[in-house]
Amino acid sequence: MTDDLDQLRQLARTFFEKESVPHHERWAAQKQVDRDFWTKAGDLGLLCLSIPEEYGGGGGTFAHEAVLLEEQARAGDSAWGNSVHSGIVAHYINAYGTEEQKHRWLPKLASGEFVGAIAMTEPGGGSDLQNIKTRAIRRDDEYVINGSKTFITNGAQCDLVVVVAKTDPGQGATGISLLVVETASTPGFRRGRVLDKIGLKGQDTAELFFDDVRVPAANLLGSSEGQGFIQLMQQLPQERLIIAVASIAGIEAAVDLTVEYVKDRTAFGRELIKFQNTRFTLAECATEARVTRAFVDECVEAHLAGRLDVPTAAMAKWWSTERLCRVVDECVQLFGGYGYMTEYPIARAWADARVQKIYGGTNEIMKEIIARSL
Repeated sequence: MTDDLDQLRQLARTFFEKESVPHHERWAAQKQVDRDFWTKAGDLGLLCLSIPEEYGGGGGTFAHEAVLLEEQARAGDSAWGNSVHSGIVAHYINAYGTEEQKHRWLPKLASGEFVGAIAMTEPGGGSDLQNIKTRAIRRDDEYVINGSKTFITNGAQCDLVVVVAKTDPGQGATGISLLVVETASTPGFRRGRVLDKIGLKGQDTAELFFDDVRVPAANLLGSSEGQGFIQLMQQLPQERLIIAVASIAGIEAAVDLTVEYVKDRTAFGRELIKFQNTRFTLAECATEARVTRAFVDECVEAHLAGRLDVPTAAMAKWWSTERLCRVVDECVQLFGGYGYMTEYPIARAWADARVQKIYGGTNEIMKEIIARSL
């Protein structure tokens, strides 16, 4: 942490307390944050924190993104899809875009004028990116995109979507490319339903359809076709680290909520904290939080130095998400029946936590990645 990061933390905390916390229930009911929430964040400089200033970003590092992620988790906000928008979509454009592409799209993402999404997963496809069915076939100076995507974060609100598609259907991984679609000006692009999820109720997770969608050939990310799978593999460690950062912040928030509750709640004539089972359970949870924090911070330091490799990012993702689900479940138990009521933040945290073991690559895939490195 630095003075700059401390100031950002205070700004982010105030922002979430004022602009997010009062709206959680309404956002959950409407299945998305208010559209102007994005522009409010942009006005404060909270979008694209780690994108260079010359493209409208904050000029910071992943440490700045991590601070914002932590404060979002501690505010109990699971609705805002900024981790995808700023931490993933913007970085694909920054890493692989031409100067023209970066100057065209990044300032709009940084201001909140555009909301970004990335369309990887397909119905029936899951984590198997090499066998995606969406096609992008070049015809003269355009690509014609056909296919469907599902589980797309920010799908209902996105103005810009990075589409993972096969530009050479006869090839496996080497036939994949990334193309950028501006949704407002593109005939054939359709949004499906916003999906009804167990958790993350306020986050718009949608189906997307591409029916003869035509985009300029200049919307290809990278110098040539067939680079998409490599680009995905290069960016996935940061995506998985984002999940790990959010998970440890979620663990710490759950422990804090539960400690506060058991000190106030009484049963059988005394506070819950005075029962040995309560103290032992929280001792285990606090220890798991401390151990996970140490590992995730080590991974953040490695990433800032350019040393975070794919297996270690996979370790961070599976370890932190498993610990999150375990710790939050133990905390729910200590709340008793109230822990199952959605009016309590711990209940919402329990429902929100489960998907962390699935998205960004399932934890089974993480273990396979780790095993191959041994």
